[in-house]
Amino acid sequence: MDELQPLEIAKGIYWVGVVDWNLRDFHGYETPKGGSYNAYLIIDEKIALIDTVKASFSDEMLRRIRQLVDPAKIDYVISNHVEMDHSGSLPAIMDIATNATLIASPKGKSGLCEHYKEMGCDDWNFRVVKTGDEIKLGKKTLMFIEATMLHWPDSMQTYLKEDRILFSNDAFGQHVATSKRFDDEVDDVMEDAAVYYANILLPFSAQVLKYIDKLNELGIGIEMIAPAHGIIWRKDPAGIIEAYGRWARGEVSEKVLVIYDTMWSSTEKLAMEIAEGVREAGVEVRIRHLRKNDWSMTMKEIMDSPVIAIGSPTMNNKMFYTVAGFLTYMTGLHPKNKKYFLFGSYGWGGGATKGMEKEMEAARYELAMESLQVKFRPFKEDLKACRDIGGRLAEIAKEMTRS
Repeated sequence: MDELQPLEIAKGIYWVGVVDWNLRDFHGYETPKGGSYNAYLIIDEKIALIDTVKASFSDEMLRRIRQLVDPAKIDYVISNHVEMDHSGSLPAIMDIATNATLIASPKGKSGLCEHYKEMGCDDWNFRVVKTGDEIKLGKKTLMFIEATMLHWPDSMQTYLKEDRILFSNDAFGQHVATSKRFDDEVDDVMEDAAVYYANILLPFSAQVLKYIDKLNELGIGIEMIAPAHGIIWRKDPAGIIEAYGRWARGEVSEKVLVIYDTMWSSTEKLAMEIAEGVREAGVEVRIRHLRKNDWSMTMKEIMDSPVIAIGSPTMNNKMFYTVAGFLTYMTGLHPKNKKYFLFGSYGWGGGATKGMEKEMEAARYELAMESLQVKFRPFKEDLKACRDIGGRLAEIAKEMTRS
């Protein structure tokens, strides 16, 4: 596929975004598969561009648009979300499409004006829209849906009524770089979507459920979902909406997740014995070493785990730096309805488990049982205690899954 070619996703509707093959970090969210910034051009009696791309890719997007139309002829530019990976090329577009109307939510307009006040915002012709507002392009009609806190206050979505396409911006996306554009052309797309949800939308699960209720109230048919990141859902758009409902409700499987870091293997030995105790009790267990696994995938594992064990060695009377960093990352994403067990090891002075306990208390997380700490290295009685703890954690996971 020629990377400069636009792609027609439905009659008169084109993907004109960019693929970021080298993206490996998205504001702290690890993206080992790369990413994309999707923009869409609709050609009718009037021409509409839905979202733009990161500023550094504006020339690439404009080259795609120029293969279809003169960008100066664009009538409407729709900004579904202020964040710069979507709005970064707005100044470049608005400098060319000088007669275009820029459509945004009320908070979208204020956010764009604050961010781009020195880049021409005062000259942009804004139209502020709310849920249910429409514009006619000719044969095609665009309706706007406010999607507050999915995942910013300004977020909205655009629905193409005649083609039943939902341009969903940051909802239903994934961070993956691929020359393919549709869900029936790639593997593991639902897992990629789950990782994305766990690291972007998890803190806003209550708002996700309200949003799904709003979609049901509007009664719109959705035959395709075109997000601002990743692939387009044409095979099973209902499936990803249903998945969002499950993730937002905090549905879990019978599983215990063991997360740890280690210095001289003592904490690792504790982690492995706890995991073995879980396995012996007939419950699935997953193990994540914090320096050998990316945190983004670990958050995906947390999402459907009712019980999580976290272990740390003590360094300088505190928890290990990777554990401290991960707890900051995790508590910021606010996973709900979990129970935690804390464990660790120390040499001449403890501190790791106390530090973790303070973090959990501050985040109002529930501990499954009293923490365990071992001095120097675990002996036979310590390892047996860990295996017994694993069995108890497995029983807790079973009980939480049934409830």
